[in-house]
Amino acid sequence: MSTNTAVRPAGAQAAEVWDIAATVCDPEIPVLTIEDLGILREVRLDDDGAGHRSVEVTITPTYSGCPAMDTLRDDVVSALSAQGYPEVRVRLVLSPAWTTDWMTDSGQAKLAEYGIAPPSGRSGVRAGPIHLGLSVKCPQCSSLSTRELTRFGSTACKALYVCQDCKEPFDYFKVL
Repeated sequence: MSTNTAVRPAGAQAAEVWDIAATVCDPEIPVLTIEDLGILREVRLDDDGAGHRSVEVTITPTYSGCPAMDTLRDDVVSALSAQGYPEVRVRLVLSPAWTTDWMTDSGQAKLAEYGIAPPSGRSGVRAGPIHLGLSVKCPQCSSLSTRELTRFGSTACKALYVCQDCKEPFDYFKVL
């Protein structure tokens, strides 16, 4: 069973690092932060007692070949360096694999406002033995009368759909 176990740290300094890293936006969907997507997994601080602080930020890519990871790594390092954390490591973790179940409700709402239909339903990890396809709601007119045009849209995470009512094409963020 896949659950989002990432939790903002309780300690003040670690929470500050989390909050800074959480402002980094996805380069492919700039209205979403890495926290919205659920790919921000953990932050760790190491203080040698002499004022030397290093930070390790753990992120999980949406899929193992995600081309945005280098940009995200650089953006996390830049955001933290600009706030006084000069020694930053970004660790990529592939297991457990990312799932759309980790996206925040806020992130899903931002997708819809941006014109991308958010994932509908839960990933197959949580599904029972029978997989049911759910309708995809049009982000323009909210119609459920939509159809898939192609399984792969502008990125591998999205499919291209069209609304049968308003006739507008739109991306759908696939349930993964």
